[in-house]
Amino acid sequence: MAVAQRTGISTAAGDADAAEEPLVSPVNSHNEWDPLEEIIVGRLDGATIPSGHPVVTCNIPPWAARLQRLAAGFKYPDILIERAQQELDQFITLLESLDITVRRPDAVDHKRRYGTPDWSSRGFCNTCPRDSMLVIGDEIIETPMAWPCRYFETHSYRPILKDYFRRGARWTAAPKPQLTDELFEPDFRIPDMAEPMRYILTEFEPVFDAADFVRAGRDLFVTRSNVTNRMGIDWLRRHLGPGYRIHEIESRCRTPMHIDTTFVLLAPGKALVNPEYIDVDRLPDVLNSWDILVAPEPRPIDERLLKITSMCGKWLSMNVLMVDEKRVIAERHHTDMLRALETWGFEPIPCDLLHYAPFGGSFHCATLDVRRRGTLESYTSRPTTAVGC
Repeated sequence: MAVAQRTGISTAAGDADAAEEPLVSPVNSHNEWDPLEEIIVGRLDGATIPSGHPVVTCNIPPWAARLQRLAAGFKYPDILIERAQQELDQFITLLESLDITVRRPDAVDHKRRYGTPDWSSRGFCNTCPRDSMLVIGDEIIETPMAWPCRYFETHSYRPILKDYFRRGARWTAAPKPQLTDELFEPDFRIPDMAEPMRYILTEFEPVFDAADFVRAGRDLFVTRSNVTNRMGIDWLRRHLGPGYRIHEIESRCRTPMHIDTTFVLLAPGKALVNPEYIDVDRLPDVLNSWDILVAPEPRPIDERLLKITSMCGKWLSMNVLMVDEKRVIAERHHTDMLRALETWGFEPIPCDLLHYAPFGGSFHCATLDVRRRGTLESYTSRPTTAVGC
């Protein structure tokens, strides 16, 4: 009798569940340009100078690398945080004025030490959600990052991720890397321009930052870098399956890290390239029908403190955020870029975020577009096997 009663209760519950409306994922983003509806913006609270590790110092400008070695594990100075916070607040106000929902991670004390059985580190910051999470359609993928100081960075976003999951999003985490010495070349040296390219990462395990990928519907473009190895690219390729194609963009940068100052997707059939890093003649064939726009030389940064503390190269002028196919948020300081975007038929929205550079980026880096109004489509000239397969 008791068994029959339990079975009846279970059936009733099952009928109730079946009667519920299907969940509609709040996560939906297939490319870099569909109309933007919801976005995650990073946070400066608790930002800590990255703990020392060769994979960190090989990727940041020389002046910043020297300071990082001296101050690793200490909180960022207030003088850097205060100006960046002012600009970040203005950027968030701009996004909200465009009717875009803004979500924020939890504040974290990144100075706290943590570890695994093989190593220990302090944290960094959660200023750049673009690096640690990749949105593909209705799925958010936590990425296996190569910097030990970023190992638990997505934990500050977990309340948001759990909310999205409960509302119907898919939530995946790539295999958590061991980050042992086997992943890193022990005698790595940055190659000269005349030398063959080499990377600090081995193929010991898959690692990648989401910011090494940009999305054009069924086609993704990636740069292999000092935070993304071939094994990481292969992991994502297999995870996404045959419905997607991943194409490698060759970069001439000697310290490659993140594609969004090298190759930037602006709209269907339009891509912005860095003339210092990209040979247009060596782009993947699927882009043959696209307009390839060459970025103008960035305006120099005159502020001495910013020049020596920036973790980014001069081409941060390319780090723009598309609101839709026409409107684009771009750095007010880089007037040549603003004029070029206008010439190409876009509507630039100038904004200040120059002082975010010591924390890892600008508009594209500082955000993760969670929902754009659009569907999965193909924008390339022809289906093809991904470069590097």
